[in-house]
Parts: sequence; C-alpha cells; structure tokens
Amino acid sequence: MTATSSASPAEKRLLVTGAAGFIGSNFCHYWLKNHPHGILVAYDVLSYAGNRHNLDGLETHPDFHFVQGDINDAALLESSLRAHDINVIVHFAAESHVDRSIHDPDAFIQTNIVGTHTLLKVAKSLWLDGPEGPVPHRFHHISTDEVYGTLGPQDPAFREDTPYAPNSPYAASKAGSDHLVRAYQHTYGLSTTTSNCSNNYGPYHFPEKLIPLIIVNILHNKALPIYGDGQQIRDWLYVEDHCRGIAAILDEGREGESYNIGGCNEWANIDIVQLVCRKMDALFAGNPRWAEQYPQAAPALGHRSEELIQYVRDRPGHDRRYAIDAEKITRELAFAPAVDFPTGIQRTILWYLEHPQWWQQVMDGSYRHWLDTQYGAE
Repeated sequence: MTATSSASPAEKRLLVTGAAGFIGSNFCHYWLKNHPHGILVAYDVLSYAGNRHNLDGLETHPDFHFVQGDINDAALLESSLRAHDINVIVHFAAESHVDRSIHDPDAFIQTNIVGTHTLLKVAKSLWLDGPEGPVPHRFHHISTDEVYGTLGPQDPAFREDTPYAPNSPYAASKAGSDHLVRAYQHTYGLSTTTSNCSNNYGPYHFPEKLIPLIIVNILHNKALPIYGDGQQIRDWLYVEDHCRGIAAILDEGREGESYNIGGCNEWANIDIVQLVCRKMDALFAGNPRWAEQYPQAAPALGHRSEELIQYVRDRPGHDRRYAIDAEKITRELAFAPAVDFPTGIQRTILWYLEHPQWWQQVMDGSYRHWLDTQYGAE
C-alpha cells in the first residue's frame, strides 16, 4: 500500500460540495460516522436534486456545518473555506441526469465546468497563493465512467488510461471538469485526486434515476419505462461502497492520480428492472404491512410488478455499455466493494418502503411534473 502524499493533510477538515445530493449526503453520513471528531462543512445550493433532509441527524454533530450556496459563488466559497480552515475539498456538486442534459445542456456547462473552475480558483488562491501558502491540502474531484464513452459487448472495461470519448452533454461537461482538475495539478501544483465511478444506487437516490424510479412506479401502479430493448449494460456500485472508496483515496491516494471505483457488477437495464420487480413482489407477499401501507401498488392489487414494464423509444446517443476496471484502486489502496448486488438492492427497496415521507416530499416538487411527462431513467 502506498504512503500518504505529504500534500494530503493528516488532520482533515472537509468542505463537501453537493452535500445534500444522493452520493454527497451518503458520504457526509459515512465520513462523520467514521471520523467523529472531524470538521465537515456541507455546501449545497439545494437545487431540485438537493434535499436538506438527506442530512437529517448530522446537525447534532458538533463539527458539522451546513452552508447553502452555489459553487459559482466565489466569495461565499472563500468565506466558507476560511471560516473553518478547510484543507480538503470533496467535490460532488454536479448536474448529473443525462436526459436533462439532452434537453437543457446549458445548466450542465455552467455547473459542471464553470462551477468546478470557480472552485479550483478559490482553492488555489487560499492554499497556494495565500501568505502562508502552500499549505497541505487536497482537492478530490468526483467524476463518472461516462467520460470514457461506450463499450461493445466484448470490449475490455474502462481503465484510468482509457481515452476520453464522452457521448452526451452531461458526459462532456464532466470530462471538461476532469481536465480542469488535471490542469490545476500540473500547471499550478494544486494537490488533486480524481475518482471515476460506475452507477451508484442506494438510499436518498433521486427518483428520476432507474432503480428508485422503478420502485416508486411499482408503488403507484404506474408503467415501468424501459429505453429501447433494455439491453444497455451498466456496472452498479452500492453507494456506501463508493463512500468507502473515496475515503480510501483521501487517506492514502497518490497526489495527481485518478482512480476508477467500480462494483465489478455488470447488469442489463431490463434485468435490473425484473430483479426489482421480483423482490418487490416477494416483499409484499411476505409481509401484509406493505399492502396496507401501499394499497395502490401492483403487488397489493394482486398483479405481478413485471406486468408494468413498457418499452419506449430509446434516447438519443444512448451508450450501450459501461464497465469499470477497478484493479488500480484494489492494488494500491486495498479497496473492494463489500455489498453484493442482491443484498444492496434488497436494502435499497426496503429503505424506500420505510421512508415514504422522503420520496413523497421529493415527488411533490419539480419531479412530479417530470414523472408525469417523461419516460426513461438512468
């Protein structure tokens, strides 16, 4: 195992952007559970996908602080970093839904590229250019496997040295942000790391994404939309495993390096939907509580959830397959996923069944209109 870079501070005081989003909020819970005496500033603009309730339970932590702000607001970023003497930024904040990027790419350019650049400039100003600089620090950037493009059925999985070939406005905007992070490392000496992850799933996943969309639609006896033939393949990673991988990079990752974090777990979309359907039916059959709580659900009405599957027109430029080669992070940081897919799916379904107040509140907002007018998710 490699030694920690001298530029990575031993006592980490974190600012987490996008902290009220899906992966960001899970990371905040994970980090404070495992680092109970560390400062963590949760920074989020609270757009449609940011939910303050995702951070419920953390307010009692003496070193947890929440700041509502945009990553394009350089003055607020700088004051937040100074106020808590932050030396580590974990950058999740991003527009991430591919369908939305197709219909409105401008927001993705503004947040994912311009916002990341604003954050990099502020970090450089404080950590490198200030009167006490350079000071030990780390800027960790969260990216995606979609920057690598698409794979054929027999192609080898994406490695850290796979050439970038983004195929959607979302993927292109994330590729642009990755390149900016790399440039600030090589040009200015900012201490950075980047991780490119596969598809995440788990608690707090926004209901426009595939797995929670299927769960919620089954509970409402609504169609389960499947793009094209449903044979698009993705590598799936339980969100807590992703958080473990990020923590390993923060603790022992090499400065300037990129690490792929994958689940080694490829599934076709239609197979995932059918798995969720079977598990939902089994849960309703095994516990009458769920039919009482969700009387409109397909299995509560005596129907098989799979009967709701509906194939719809494929979206433009839909990538066929993503797969992550996670050998580097396994070799260097001894990281491997701990949660297998059937277990993770079961946990995820139960979380949604047990937290209706969370997803109902989400659906009462902007998502309700989207759900009623659109098909498709990923």
